[in-house]
Amino acid sequence: PIKEIRDGVLVLKDNSYRGIIMASSLNFALKSQEEQTSILLQFQNFLNSLDFSVQFFIQSRKLDIRPYVSLLEERHAEQKNDLMKIQTREYIDFVKNFTESSNIMSKNFFVVIPYSPSIITKKGGAIRDLLGKKKTDEEFSEEKSAQFEQNKTQLEQRISVAKQGLIRSGVRTVRLGTEELVELF
Repeated sequence: PIKEIRDGVLVLKDNSYRGIIMASSLNFALKSQEEQTSILLQFQNFLNSLDFSVQFFIQSRKLDIRPYVSLLEERHAEQKNDLMKIQTREYIDFVKNFTESSNIMSKNFFVVIPYSPSIITKKGGAIRDLLGKKKTDEEFSEEKSAQFEQNKTQLEQRISVAKQGLIRSGVRTVRLGTEELVELF
């Protein structure tokens, strides 16, 4: 239900906004007991500090190793040493067999932060509409742009809160821009 993607913000058809953060993973099992407890407490504090909902989204994709195999094939062709050619060929065969027999996946983790602006119009807009006074296209465009910027600011504040909470938990975060959002969807 996406209406548009503008300035790194998803605008949905119901005029609500979404910002998306890409988050790193943690190898929780390799942490000591104290580190695990600390991470859990920080994450609990993060969730309890939120006064808005968030959505956690995990994207799993089968890893495409064809570009890597192509690179190896090029290196194989360039080899002058017969022993290196044999080893490169064996490595290519190993990589192909391993990836065919195993389900190799890449995982990406995202946090979706919503913002829904209030439906109350400003400066008597509803009264003006009832009285039949119409806005010019320029006034309407300026008002829409100002509303977008105001709503974007509110969303960015929420994104900042979410990023700080995740960083305290040891998770690295990156805000997705317009191009990344287009690629994601």
